Amino acid sequence: MLTPEIIVAFLTLSFLEIVLGIDNIIFISILAGRFPKEDRSKLMRVGLFLAMIMRILLLTGVNWLTKMQTTLFNITTPLFTSNISIQAIILFGGGLFLLHKSTREIFHKVEEFEESNNENKKKSPISFSKALVQIVLIDIVFSFDSILTAIGMTNGVQFALWIMIGAVIIAILIMMLFASPVSDFVNNHPSLQILGLSFLLLIGFMLIAEAANLSNTEIFGASIGRIPKGYLYFSITFSLGVEMLNMQIRKRKKN
Repeated sequence: MLTPEIIVAFLTLSFLEIVLGIDNIIFISILAGRFPKEDRSKLMRVGLFLAMIMRILLLTGVNWLTKMQTTLFNITTPLFTSNISIQAIILFGGGLFLLHKSTREIFHKVEEFEESNNENKKKSPISFSKALVQIVLIDIVFSFDSILTAIGMTNGVQFALWIMIGAVIIAILIMMLFASPVSDFVNNHPSLQILGLSFLLLIGFMLIAEAANLSNTEIFGASIGRIPKGYLYFSITFSLGVEMLNMQIRKRKKN
């Protein structure tokens, strides 16, 4: 069973799942920051475990996932045309949810100092169960990209399903191992929190554009193209690099 082709496919998919899971960790870390420290690790572990279950279920339902790409109905007007599918609806809804959630969290972070100085104005933390529901919903959206990529990469490879399931399990276990340190680091640096929320805004916009592209949407006769993910990852990496330099400069000034 352990042929070079299978080993390479497994290692590649494991790495890919970790990279594509970074946005998931950012989202969970932002939600975990609203809880007491003793509850953060529990929320992240449960959230990532649910992410693993969600991706395995999607992998075992490949045929169902493929059917979700078929067109449900068409919208045709002189100014707007689109072929709506279930997958496009989920991606569009997930993009709107990320835009809404990120905007609210940014507002909360900006206003946090004023609220903390007002004794009569108490912050109402999100409930644990509500946070888990939000994590599950966004897991569904984030899983589509990684699952469809994994299916494409393992097409024609022997034991493809078991390779994909194994890669998902390994990737989630590694993310569980580093989720708490990443969350603590992000929550201890407010500028990184705002940067992470800005990344989620970008991802939300990308999901909406992806949904429009999958639906072959045209507005005023112009089709909406797919945003290359390489551009998104480059902007995220570049922004993180600049912020790390700023953190080093601030640290040296304090010393």
